[in-house]
Amino acid sequence: MSKRFVVLIPAGGVGARFGGTQPKQYTMLCGQTVLQHTVARFLAVPEVAHIGVVVAPSDHCIDQVYAPHGLPEKVRIWRCGGETRAESVRNGLAQIMNEDIACASDWVLVHDAARCCVPLDAIQRLLAEAGHHPVGGLLAVPMADTVKKADISGQVCATIDRSGLWQAQTPQMFRAGLLQQALNRVDISMVTDESSAIEALGKWPLLVEGDVRNIKLTRPSDAVLAELLLMQEQKI
Repeated sequence: MSKRFVVLIPAGGVGARFGGTQPKQYTMLCGQTVLQHTVARFLAVPEVAHIGVVVAPSDHCIDQVYAPHGLPEKVRIWRCGGETRAESVRNGLAQIMNEDIACASDWVLVHDAARCCVPLDAIQRLLAEAGHHPVGGLLAVPMADTVKKADISGQVCATIDRSGLWQAQTPQMFRAGLLQQALNRVDISMVTDESSAIEALGKWPLLVEGDVRNIKLTRPSDAVLAELLLMQEQKI
């Protein structure tokens, strides 16, 4: 089967919890936007053939970050973002297939635009391990902290056994045809990540150990940590 790898980066959200005057993917860190840092991660992976970035049709920032005639050779921008992340992924995947960027048997890696610190070795680990799995897989880290369940008043009502629990990250990597089938068949409003869509088909992805540095910018304090991680990399 084919071994071509294509990256899909949904970047159509507004990041309401993050705050600010513009979507969080355009936050400046170490002289570049979060989105530029994220794209650069995959430009550094030789196995990646193409990178598609999905933005909202009304996005007014993307042309200032990536001029239409100044895109890196492997990168394409698609203004087909949906109301939810899952819709953006489904629309972006349709673009990949319609433009013959990937065939059904090619691998698609879906990665959050707001995860700008994913280490290169974690990406390579996913390619190597999930690339030999019949379903595909995702980066994830075992739960390290004690997990509490809260009741409606915010009080602890249970302590959850964390053994066997993993915290999902991205990239999540699946065959293009299988992922498209999953996103077209399941209730898109119930899809929290690509793996959950695949699981709804009765298939079980491989968990590949990720990295604690692969943080997702959700709140302003996350940007502080991300910038520290990026600064540390630049000093190495």
